[in-house]
Amino acid sequence: MNFLKEQIKTIKENDPAITSNLEVLLYPSFKVQIYYKISHFFYKRKKYLLARFISERAKRKTGIEIHPGAKIGKNLFIDHGFGVVIGETAEIGNNVVIFHGVTLGGTGKEKGKRHPTIGNNVFIGSGAKILGNITIGDNVKIGANSVVLKDIKENTTVVGIPGKIIKRNDKNNLAK
Repeated sequence: MNFLKEQIKTIKENDPAITSNLEVLLYPSFKVQIYYKISHFFYKRKKYLLARFISERAKRKTGIEIHPGAKIGKNLFIDHGFGVVIGETAEIGNNVVIFHGVTLGGTGKEKGKRHPTIGNNVFIGSGAKILGNITIGDNVKIGANSVVLKDIKENTTVVGIPGKIIKRNDKNNLAK
């Protein structure tokens, strides 16, 4: 029950268009994360077919695809969400914001861990593609439509194709 309360709070804090707790229940981000929790439960217990059935149903209902094997931290917010894809070995930290059209995918070249690891307090703009077994550090901002294929250190802003660092903050929060 705590998860539901946290999700309602997260969505209301991140989307000014939401006016009530009941309205949150209609939100695709809310729905897909409930489906994800259930499918992940079965995935961890090696009930792969049932887990995939549930995740595929979620994809059809919300337009958001989260593989049941992905690992997701607290307070994930997926805004609009349509076209978001989160791969099987992706790991997402706490307080991450993802906009529509984002892919956390593989390159097709790896075995084992094939998808990105996303740190805490990360913002991922619309249409961004983060591909491969790479790590995105804490407090990173990734601009819309960026393509990220390499590790990104914490406190960094990345934009473009391929993703380039445009801002880096040191311990004193000074731009470099």
